[in-house]
Amino acid sequence: EEGLTPGEPRSRPAAAVLFRGPVEPVVFLANFALVLQGPLTTQYLWHRFSTELGYNGTRDRGNCGNHSSDPTKMKVETLTSHWTLYMNLGGFLVGLFWSTLLGAWSDRVGRRPLLVLASLGLLLQAVVSIFVVQLQLHVGFFVLGRALCALLGDFNGLLAASFASVADVSSNRRRTFRMALLEACIGVAGMLASLLGGHWLRIQGYANPFWLALALLIVVTLYAAFCFGETVKEPKSTRLFTLSHHRSIVQLYVAPAPEKSRKHLALYSLAVFVVVTVHFGAQDIFTLYELSTPLCWDSRLIGYGSAAQHLSYLTSLLGLRLLQFCLADAWIAEIGLAFNILAMVVFAFATITPLMFTGYGLLFLSLVTTPVIRAKLSKLVSESEQGALFSAVACVNTLAMLVASGIFNSLYPATLNFMKGFPFLLGAGLLFIPAILIGVLERVNPHREFQHFPQSP
Repeated sequence: EEGLTPGEPRSRPAAAVLFRGPVEPVVFLANFALVLQGPLTTQYLWHRFSTELGYNGTRDRGNCGNHSSDPTKMKVETLTSHWTLYMNLGGFLVGLFWSTLLGAWSDRVGRRPLLVLASLGLLLQAVVSIFVVQLQLHVGFFVLGRALCALLGDFNGLLAASFASVADVSSNRRRTFRMALLEACIGVAGMLASLLGGHWLRIQGYANPFWLALALLIVVTLYAAFCFGETVKEPKSTRLFTLSHHRSIVQLYVAPAPEKSRKHLALYSLAVFVVVTVHFGAQDIFTLYELSTPLCWDSRLIGYGSAAQHLSYLTSLLGLRLLQFCLADAWIAEIGLAFNILAMVVFAFATITPLMFTGYGLLFLSLVTTPVIRAKLSKLVSESEQGALFSAVACVNTLAMLVASGIFNSLYPATLNFMKGFPFLLGAGLLFIPAILIGVLERVNPHREFQHFPQSP
C-alpha cells in the first residue's frame, strides 16, 4: 500500500450502517435481557434445589414462618447462594483478562467491534440458560454459560465500550449528566424487565422469559453491528492478542504525565470498587432475603421489589440534574452515599413488606455517585485513553462483583442463625469508605477541573 510504513496499522474502512444511532439502545435492551434472566435464574435454582431436596415451603405463604429453623430450607438457601457465587466466579476468572484486553483494543479499532462481541457473549449465555431450563440440565451449565459470556466481553465489556463512546463525544461540562443518562437506561430497562419477569413467571413458568431475552439480544447484536454510529474518529486495524493493550491500562496508573493526578485516578477507582461491591453484593442476596421467612415473597412481589430497586436509576438521574443547579458534583455524590447507607440499615432490620419497600424508596438518590466518579475519571485521561480507562473500570467492576459475591453470598448463610440482615449492615459500613475518599479528594483539590487532552496522532 502506497504511503504506509511497514508495521503501521491500517485505517479500517467505515462499516456499512443503516443509520448512525446512539449507544443507549444497546445498553437499554442488553440490560433488559440481563435483568429479565437474573432473578429468574435465582428463583429457578431455588426451585430446582427445593424439588431435589423435597422442600415444599417456597409457595406456601401461610406456613412460611413455621419453617424458620427447617434444616432443609436452610440447605436450599445455602445451595442457591453458593451456586450464584460459582457463576460470578466463573465470569470473573475469564473476564478479568478479556474485558481489559478488549476495552483497550477498542481505542484503536473502534467501539463497534467490542459492542458486537459483548452482545454475542450475552446471547450465547441466554442460549445456554434456555438449554438448562428446557432440558433440565445440571445447574453447573449456568457457570459454563457465564464463562463463555465473559470470554466475549460480558456486560462489563459492553458497558466499557458504551461509556467510552459517551466520553468520545461529550464535553467536560455535560459528561456527568451523559454518564448518568446511560446509567438511567440501565435502570429503566431493569425496572421494566423486573415487572415483566415476575408476572410472566407466575403465568407461564421459566422458559418463555429466557426466550424473550434471547430475541432481544439478537436485536442488540444487529443494532450494534449495523446501526451504532462509531465514535472513534479514525479506527485503525490492530492486533487483538498483544500485551500492548494491557500495558496501556497499567500505564494509566503508573506512567507519569503532566497535569494529571495518578493518585486521584487510583483513589477514585477504589471508590468505584467499594460502591459497586456493596451494590452487587446486596443485589445478589435481595431475592433470597425476600423469598425466605419472615418476608416470604412470591415472584410477583419479588418483581415489584426489583423494579423499585431499578427505579432508583431514573430518580437518581432526575435528582442529579436538579442538584447540579446548586451543588458541586462531589457534594451530590456524598448525598447519594448517605441515602444508600440509610437504605442498607433499613434493609438489615426489614421483617415486614412495607419496611422492605421503605428501604427501596430510600435508594432514590443512591445511584448519583457512580456517574459522578466515572465523569471525574474520564476527565483525568486523554481522548486516546478512554477505552483503556473504562476497560480498567470494567475490570474494577468485575473484581468488585466477585468480591461482593464472595462476601455477601458466603456471609448470608453464615449469619442466618443470629442476624439475617447482617450483610446489609456490613454494606452500610463499607460505604463510609468512598464517602471519605471523595471528601478528601475534593478538599485537596476542590476547584480544579481536569481538561480533556487532544487525541494523539
